[in-house]
Amino acid sequence: MDLTAVRTFVTVAESGQFQEAAAVLAVTQQAVSKRIAALERELGVRLFIRTARGADLTVDGRTFLPHARELLLAADRAAASVRPGRRALRVDVIGARLAPAALLRGFHEAHPGIALDVVTLFDVDSALTALRSGSVDASFRAVAMPGRPLPRGVESVRVYDEPVQLLTGPGHVLAGRRSVTPGELAGHRIWMPGIVDGTEWAAYYASLAAEFGLTIDASGPNFSGALQDALAGSGSLATLVSERTELAWPDGHGLRRIPLADPTPVYPHSLVWTTANPHPGLVALRTHLTATRPPGTAARTWTPGWAETVRGVFRP
Repeated sequence: MDLTAVRTFVTVAESGQFQEAAAVLAVTQQAVSKRIAALERELGVRLFIRTARGADLTVDGRTFLPHARELLLAADRAAASVRPGRRALRVDVIGARLAPAALLRGFHEAHPGIALDVVTLFDVDSALTALRSGSVDASFRAVAMPGRPLPRGVESVRVYDEPVQLLTGPGHVLAGRRSVTPGELAGHRIWMPGIVDGTEWAAYYASLAAEFGLTIDASGPNFSGALQDALAGSGSLATLVSERTELAWPDGHGLRRIPLADPTPVYPHSLVWTTANPHPGLVALRTHLTATRPPGTAARTWTPGWAETVRGVFRP
């Protein structure tokens, strides 16, 4: 059913005159007459009787009127559900327990009136596809991977450099240290079964390993708790975790989180969006992240050379 004709019908019914309805709708009286005639043909009934006073509803017209109003209300609600500023801001985070999720929680606390829809996509390619299709409004990613520039129309700004830490069991040779340099990890087995080839985090840790001569083992299934169990019982096994990764382990494991320093490797989280996205919540998110970006605490930090290209300038 032509909703334009339905809206015209309701306007005529409420005003009682074709001419007045034309003025309200900003069209000609002839256009109003054509829309009503088309609607009457579609329904197979007369909706109005022309009189000297204007237009009176027929019995069928009075019967149809409340349903016509419901149709228009449903159409308005449907449009509002996806209209920028009405629908929730859809944001992709790399993981619910990682720093981007914490940054997004901070934004939600500062802007409780902006509805959020949080999703977790697999990798940067999935995120970029979703951004360009409009299925998400923004994504937190380390997007500048070697040989893979951002597509046209996609922008990013670095919002958080998250320090990487060493995680060991209590019997590890480095467990008692207050800090460790990345170079001191050379020769130690670093087990990270969650790394997946082709992802941005795989590119980051490959660059880290190459820079400091590390051996990172990504083999084996990434079962929940299995890595922590292995660390707790080993004197030689270790892994790397981000500073704000939320971890909990059973009593008795006694795992140690040890800062890396001189330099401190940091993972470069960036906010990514498309320039054509009109959602007003996106502007608020970018402004919040720029204003609340924490200052670096380490004297010396390291990121891959390719990550430096993601440094953007945010202009609200």
